Amino acid sequence: MPKRKKEDRRVWRVWVDTRRRVVSFHEAPGYQLLEFHSYELYQSCIDGYTAQRYRYQ
Repeated sequence: MPKRKKEDRRVWRVWVDTRRRVVSFHEAPGYQLLEFHSYELYQSCIDGYTAQRYRYQ
């Protein structure tokens, strides 16, 4: 089995509070954790929250 590249194992995380419409790039109590193993999916999600006018912290 071939070794996976280090960047293939990268995980992007955001914490989301849908009630207050906030996305955090740092762990935040009461926020839902979202993890992405694909940068493209992560970026698509961030673009979606931006379109919905979520705030970032």
